[in-house]
This record gives sequence, C-alpha cells and structure tokens, in this order.
Amino acid sequence: MSAKELSAFEQSVIEKITEESWLMLATDLIKCGQPDSGNALDPDQPSAKEEAIAHMVAGELKGMGFDVEMPVKTRGRPNVLGRIKGADGPSLMINDHLDTYPVVEPEKWDKTDFDPYKATRHGNLLFARGTSDTRGNMASALLALRAVTDAKPEFQGELLACFTVDEERDGTDGSIFMLEEMGLNPDYSITAEPTAWGGPEGHWGMSISTANSGHCLVEVEVKGTKGHIWRPDIVANPILEAGRLLADLETMAFTHVPDKFMGHTPPMCSIVRIRSGLTGEIQFSPDICVVTLSVVGIVPGMTMESVLQDINKVAKDVLGGSNEITVSVQQVPGSLFVAGTDNVEADQEPVVTLSAVYETMRGEAPKLNRKNAFNDTIRFREKGINAVTFGPGEDGWAADNEWISIPKSVEAAKIYAVTILRLLGASG
Repeated sequence: MSAKELSAFEQSVIEKITEESWLMLATDLIKCGQPDSGNALDPDQPSAKEEAIAHMVAGELKGMGFDVEMPVKTRGRPNVLGRIKGADGPSLMINDHLDTYPVVEPEKWDKTDFDPYKATRHGNLLFARGTSDTRGNMASALLALRAVTDAKPEFQGELLACFTVDEERDGTDGSIFMLEEMGLNPDYSITAEPTAWGGPEGHWGMSISTANSGHCLVEVEVKGTKGHIWRPDIVANPILEAGRLLADLETMAFTHVPDKFMGHTPPMCSIVRIRSGLTGEIQFSPDICVVTLSVVGIVPGMTMESVLQDINKVAKDVLGGSNEITVSVQQVPGSLFVAGTDNVEADQEPVVTLSAVYETMRGEAPKLNRKNAFNDTIRFREKGINAVTFGPGEDGWAADNEWISIPKSVEAAKIYAVTILRLLGASG
C-alpha cells in the first residue's frame, strides 16, 4: 500500500466519523462545566475549575477501553490520562486541554442568542465559546479515538490520551505537573489545537505546527507628578507620557536570531492594558500610569532578561529626557516566561506519518510552521518529546462569537484516526 492510499481497514475506521457524531459530541463538550472552566491568563484572577469537563472526558475514554487516571495538583482541577497498552513500540499521545477563555461580555455573542455556551450552527460554522479553543478540536480528537478503539486493533505501541487543565495559564497545574511530577513521557505527541487556515469558504487546510513561539507579560510603569486638573500646564502627566511611548513599543524590534520557522508575527509587543488614576480623585491628574503588554512571537534564544533590556532601552530613549518622568520595566508578578521551542524536523515522527496521512486525505502536502501561541506542545518539547500541533480550529482566536469550521473538524478527526493507526502499526 502506498502512502497515497487508505487500506480497507483504515477506510472502515474513518467511515464511523460523521458530521452528526462530531456535532453531538462538540455540543456536549462545549457546555460541560461552563462557565467554571474559563481560565484567564491574568495571574491575579481566580483559576478555572475543570472538574466537570474532566469527568466527562474521563467517562468517554473509559467507554473506549482506556485505563484512566485523573492526577490532581490543585483541588477542582483534575487532569485526565488514558492508556491502552500495545506490543513493544513507540508511544503516541493525543493531547488537548480542558479549560477555555472566560467570557466577559456575553452581550456581544449575537451568534449564539447571547448564550456563549450554546453551540449554534450557521452554515458550515459552529459558534460558541470553546469551539476553536479548543473543545471543537477536542471533539475531533475524541471522535478519532472512539473510531479507532471501536475497531479493536492490535497496537504495536502504547496509545495515550492526555487532557490537561490550566493550559490557558501556561500549564502549571496541567502539562508541567504531568511531566515533572507524574512522569508523563511519550515518544510522540499530537496536540489538537487550532492550526487551520483559509477561512470558512474556498481553499483551506490545516498546518502542522512543528514549533511554537513563546510569550511573556511585561509592565512598564511611568511615574510623573500629581496635579490639579485646573493646572495641567505645571504637572508631568504620566498618561500623556505613556501615550507617547505606545507607538514605539508596538513597532520596536527585539534582539533575536531569525528562526527557520518564524511565527505569524515576529517578536513584538501587544498592548493589552493601561491603568491610571484613582477612584475619588478625578479632580487630579495621576502620578502613575502602568502599561501592560504581552511580548509574543518569542523564538529560541530570547530570554526574559533580553526582553526587559530591549523594552527598557526603548522606554528610556523615548521618555528619558524629562527629569520629572521616571520609567521602570518588569515582568508581571506571578506570570511565567515561556520560551520559543525548537522545531521537530520534517523527517521525524510524528511529522512524517501525519504529513503522509494529510496528503492522502487532502491531496496536497501540509504546510509546516511555527504556531504563534502557547499550548501544551511547548511543555512537551521542553522535555525533548517529539510533539506537534495540528487541529481544525482557526489560528485567529475570536474574542467574541468564537467559531470553528464543521467540515474541517470532521476531516481532522479522520486524519487523527488514520495517523494513530499508522504510527502504532495497528492492524484489524
């Protein structure tokens, strides 16, 4: 059998994967445990509670025949790990995460009748919080696992299914805990997260992200002088001074060595928050303004120290000429620095098999790229695991009216299923 063909056994497995079955599973996953599963990146916000969705996923895996455990670091946040042993051979893990972004403005969710967790179809798109990041992708992964295990194949290696908590906040209670304290160490991993491109219509596909960019959160504090609103001419207003700095932060160049695969954006600042002024003191201009920014697109070789040095230099160049203004730059307290990862080479697994299956199913070779966002793949790569990201969600992350393509999701499930069979040498 050539890589261009599906075997009769593989064809019989993917025939079990249908649009109807994906929609039913995705709809259930999307609403399960919400809104408690919403997990903000903000380190000063409460952590999510993923217990309900974890038990649902664990039940799904148990029904497929997995041996399931639910390791917990923090109460209310159980991870899910399923295993099916095979003969001696490489192990493959399918991974996804259980938390989602929180919803802050439900009044903007007109595509779901203003209920962000009500999965609602419009044409070939399904709208709801968690469709693209990442319960729609999770539905594709679980559907693939169900189709594979229903066929009762003999695996020449171990199949793992790992669903983690805390991914939206960089994995402390999830992937980091599973790796460092629970000894998780598969040979290969595929994370079902957004890598799709092409929009909802026309020519489309899904990239294989063989590396990830890193990120960090930084605060720039600008100090001036407090003064009465009637005398703006005699005060150094830090809001005005911070405003002069914003455009330079957005366009600044970070010290880095360009990588073989760069992300969708180069290393750059994303301004996310400006805080200033005190309640009850609107009669006075403030003496402190804090700009919070996320540095994204971080590639290997960049460090927290180099990032702070680069930002500090720009801040001092722009605002250092005034004796009444001082600037300080620091990492946001409680946040993590996430480094960019080295890529898995195209001639290594699981890229080889996943690429071959993709070409079989799609009629063209997949694009290989660096994913611009965090997911658990980063933590696996840090431990030397050959981990990649591949999934039907759009790599764009809508803040409101989040959506996913239904045809891409069904196609992804089929690609996952055949990849599992081939990587583990499964025979019917």
